Amino acid sequence: MSPAVAHYVAGLPKAELHIHIEGSIEPDWMIELAARNAVPLRWKTVEEVRRAYRFQNLQSFLNLYYDGCRVLVTERDFHDVTRAYLRRAHADGVRHAEMFIGPQAHTRRGVALATVLEGVLAAMDAAQREDGISSGLLLGAQRHLPEEDALAMLEASEPWHDRILGFGLGGAEVGNPPSKFARFFAACRERGFRVTAHAGEEGPAGYVREAVELLQVDRIDHGNNCLDDASLVQDLVARGTPLTVCPLSNLRLCLVESMARHPLVAMLRVGLNVTVNSDDPSYFGGYVNANYLACHQALGLDIDALTLLARNSICASFVSPARKTALLAEIDAWRSAAAPA
Repeated sequence: MSPAVAHYVAGLPKAELHIHIEGSIEPDWMIELAARNAVPLRWKTVEEVRRAYRFQNLQSFLNLYYDGCRVLVTERDFHDVTRAYLRRAHADGVRHAEMFIGPQAHTRRGVALATVLEGVLAAMDAAQREDGISSGLLLGAQRHLPEEDALAMLEASEPWHDRILGFGLGGAEVGNPPSKFARFFAACRERGFRVTAHAGEEGPAGYVREAVELLQVDRIDHGNNCLDDASLVQDLVARGTPLTVCPLSNLRLCLVESMARHPLVAMLRVGLNVTVNSDDPSYFGGYVNANYLACHQALGLDIDALTLLARNSICASFVSPARKTALLAEIDAWRSAAAPA
């Protein structure tokens, strides 16, 4: 790894658009929160938790992920985990983060929605005040649950309407097509929320098409398998639909054989509007800068390509046009001042 490239990426202004708050619980935090709340875990030490982070596919990860969610019980817990992520993101040069939280994983085990949201929102306010990093909150519906559950979550979140940026769709993709949630997404759009959907991670290109055409999403989360449908790729390029790709996540979930085989370069080559993100960084071995650097090392992305990814992240975010202009100017200034010769 070139120290000059690492320095450049570390200071490169960027946005992160695909990060699950629950997926940022580091092993030491998991042990500490379990002790704080007297929650029994299968693991007794940080080392045992780390050893458990070996996945065969998305479902094997989700089984562990939902188990880890149980350590989040109080408003303080949700605050502390969110604040820890935003502090780390700030250190990685993230100027703006759009984060997912999955309320259903918590409310279904008796945690009040107010506990979840008030803790997260307080941490977002603290990060803005203390570090100057802005953020937005996306509530993720779990696709293995009925659409009625997602609609109930939408109704329950109404008191926080002005603090919620939008809604997404995540969870086990295979067998749970986006079309299952058409009414939910229509209701979200009618209320003025931005909408995204995980599609084309393990699911087929057809799921990406459903998300774009039926759900009318603003962004696709992952989207790698769109490459299997040339006409879909053309449509995505023409629409400029952003894709929030998560390279290290794809590697750790065995969706690619190696980073060298990741389709990111092919996606860029055909003109897709790609961004790079960390997804669930504590589980997948790297925060956003680690993903940028992994792409540089394994795929040969140069400074121009890394800068393009950062610019794409700003343009694909849901911040105001004025904020986008200011952040893009920051990127241009850093490119001029710090790019290796």
